[in-house]
Order: sequence, then C-alpha cells, then structure tokens
Amino acid sequence: MGCCKVHHVEVTLRSLSPDTQGDEAIAEPVIHVGAWSLVPALLAVALAFLTREAVFSLLVACVVGLLIAGEGFWGLPELFQRALGNPAFIWVLLVELCIGVLVAFFLRSASTEEFARRMGTRLRSRKQVQLFGWFLGMLIFFSDYFSPLLTGPVLRSLTDRVGISREKLAFICDSTSAPMCVLVPFSAWAIFLSGLLVGIGPIADTQAALSFFIHSVVLDFYAWIAVAMVGLIAAGLVPDFGPMRRAENRASNEGKPLADGAVPMMSVELSEMKPAEQITRPRLTVNFFVPLAIVVSIAVGSYAATGSARILEAFMSAVAYLGIVLWLQRVPMKDLVATSMQGIKGVVPALLLLALAYSINAISQELGAAAYVVEATRGWLTPTWLPLLTFVLCGLISFSTGTSWGTYAIVMPIAMPVAFEFSGGAIDSLSLATLAALAGGGVFGDHCSPLSDTTILSSFGAASDHMDHVKTQLPYALAAAALSLALYAALGLVWWS
Repeated sequence: MGCCKVHHVEVTLRSLSPDTQGDEAIAEPVIHVGAWSLVPALLAVALAFLTREAVFSLLVACVVGLLIAGEGFWGLPELFQRALGNPAFIWVLLVELCIGVLVAFFLRSASTEEFARRMGTRLRSRKQVQLFGWFLGMLIFFSDYFSPLLTGPVLRSLTDRVGISREKLAFICDSTSAPMCVLVPFSAWAIFLSGLLVGIGPIADTQAALSFFIHSVVLDFYAWIAVAMVGLIAAGLVPDFGPMRRAENRASNEGKPLADGAVPMMSVELSEMKPAEQITRPRLTVNFFVPLAIVVSIAVGSYAATGSARILEAFMSAVAYLGIVLWLQRVPMKDLVATSMQGIKGVVPALLLLALAYSINAISQELGAAAYVVEATRGWLTPTWLPLLTFVLCGLISFSTGTSWGTYAIVMPIAMPVAFEFSGGAIDSLSLATLAALAGGGVFGDHCSPLSDTTILSSFGAASDHMDHVKTQLPYALAAAALSLALYAALGLVWWS
C-alpha cells in the first residue's frame, strides 16, 4: 500500500448480480488507506471541472489511484481487466451498442425527423416540449438506464427545433430516471433495497421488507423534489437559474443547442446522419412506433413476468426488426451494415467515458473509499440527526463512487440497525425516515456525479457535452438536496430530539 497508513475495517459488502440493470459489482475491501482512499475520485471530479476533459481526468485519477495502491502506472492493464472484464460492464456495453445501431436506423429511415415534424405541429412551445419530456421520462419508471436512452433520442429533434439546450434535455432525462425509479414500489430499485433489508431488525422476509419500503417512500424528500422540480421548471413556475439559465438563453436567443466548443457524447456519425435515399416517404408507424413498442413491451413484459426487465433483449429485438423492415423497403444490405457501423462509432465516446468511470470506481473500492467514509462518520449518528446524516453519508459515497446501488449495499447494514436500535426494534417514523434518507441520498450523489453511469447515459441520450450537463444540473441537485436536508433536520428536531 505504499507509504499510506492502512486501516482495518469490519464492513461486509454484498456483490450485485449481473441482472441489476448494469450496476457494477461491488468489490469486498477489507482495508482502507484512510483519507487517501478518496483522492482518486475527488481528483477526477476536480480535474473534470477544471479541464472540461472528462476522459483525461478519469485516466489521470486511475493512475493516481494505482500509485496510492502501490501498483504503479503499469497496473493500468490489470485495472482495466478487473473493472471491465465482468458481466455488468459487458451488459452496459452491449446495450449501448444496440442503442447506437437503433438510433442510426431511426435516422436512416427518416423516422425521428418525421416524428419531430408531426409533434412540432402539436407541441409548438418550449413549455409544451419540456412538459412532454417530463411525462415521457416518468412513464419509463422501471429502468434508470432505459429512461434517458429512450427519452433523449426521441426528444432531441423537438428540443433543438424550439430552442431548448441539450443541457436542459439531459437534465430532463437524468432527473426523471433514477429519482423516479426509487419512488415506484414495483421497480428494480424497490426490489433491490427490499432485498438488502431482509434480516435487519424486525424485517424477517421480502414481503415485510417491501411493505416497509413502500411506507418509507413518502419521506424520500430528495426523489420527490428532484422529479417535481423538472415539472415546475418545465411549466415555468420555477425559473431556470445558474449555468442552466445561460445555456437556455444561448439556445433560445442564439439558436445554439450546444455551447461553442462543446463535445457532445454522441459523435457526428450519428448526430449528422442523413436519411437513406431509398426512403422517399417516411413510414412513422412501421419504422418508429413499432420498434419503440417492441422495446417497451419486451422490457415491461419481462419485468412483469420475471421481476427483471430484459433491456438488452428488448433493444436487440427492435434492432433486428427495424433492420429487416428497412431491407424490405429496398435499403441495400451493404447500406444497413455501414449504418450499423456508424451507429457503433457514434456511441464510442460514451463507452470510453463509461469504461473509465468503471475503472475509477473499481480502484476507489479497492482502496476502501466507501469504508473510510462510513468509519469516519459512524460516531456522529444520533436519533435526532440520523436521517440527515444518513442522507449526507450516502450522498458522499455515491458521489465519489458513481453508484447508488453500491452505496445502498454499503450503508444499509450500518444505518438501518442503528435506526432499529434507537426505535427499540420497532418500525416507526425514525426507521422509515432513515430508509428514505438512505434511498434519496444514494440517488442524490449518483445524480450529480460526473462518474455516474446514469449521468453519462443522460449526456449520451441528449447528445450533450458531459461536463456541461454536470455543471448545469449540479445547482438543481444541490438545491433539492438542501431542501431535503432542511426537512430531515426539521423532522429530527420535532420528532426525535
């Protein structure tokens, strides 16, 4: 471990299975190196804001993490093998590749252009388009990956047409994905959190755990505020502020969806693709709505039948269907293959950033960053401040690691036994508020971290510059977090002091 002092911890982390919507498996560190364990993630975030080069920042942070771990620069290949050679990353990679090909097929079939033209006759104002995006994002409540990957490409032509910035579109995609998923009792998030609860305090089985989770949802202030904020801003009831206001002024007044010098997550191979010359009359139903229906029906149907949404299979089926349909519409096979290759090239920037994010998360976990944060804050927990400090703790861990599910696996065995100890083993307002704060805090850190996979996918879906998305969304996330903290503090002082 080099020159760093090693601390032993007694934190047991559970591994996530490959079917957890692509969330990475959590390593099982038995040591941490104190505050040094936070350096890689904090360095990545600081460099990303300073240089606006997320790839460079993550790569430098990975090297620094390896130096702290005593592995040196030549440990990079092994780090990449550890971080990327697992079912979780391969699942994300395949989903993104399918998305790239599907979007390319949509563009070659003139579907998105025709959809934007028709919807443009009904949604003529910025307010209407933003509200439509808000409703669409909330409808896809079962997957925080599927939501931005569908909402972004479907809305992008509309938002560009009415003068909405790509940063605002990415914000809509991001703030209606994970915050919405964690509020729905029959989402994968609810199942995962319920599974972690079993065996803690009076929670004896999954049915009791799910019931406990459902009763806690009303106290998940951050998720409610984050979702509501999108609707309030879209309706004009809350004005844009901070960097988002400047981005919106640029888009509406100057006609620039992207800032000068911005590097959108979706490359020119996709963003500038033209319809095939064989498509003389766009067939919106066959070429657009049916593929979308295939994706949604397979994802929702598999979730209803098995409790696990088959996202990859849904997109694979839609790609196969649309490829056959375009071939039947006289688009040559050579053109379809070339279009597929362009679609794959178009998602390379997002894949590279995701790969480095997984790598920095892996080295942070190996250094025991989350375990250090838990150990450093454990002594502060009191009944009055337990929900508030749980929210802060989860926010810090999820922001520095980029994973909310991993944060839940880390903090659940710490915070919830403390809550039940304070409540005498009973299910009461304190234990419910603690679980809600845990769920909301994990979403908050993941929501605004540039290392988060869902934040990256929102930038990709909206074809936005990733750091522009992070910078413009951060003030909104912080505002929602501040209001949540105030509410937890008020509850603590009134109910448990």
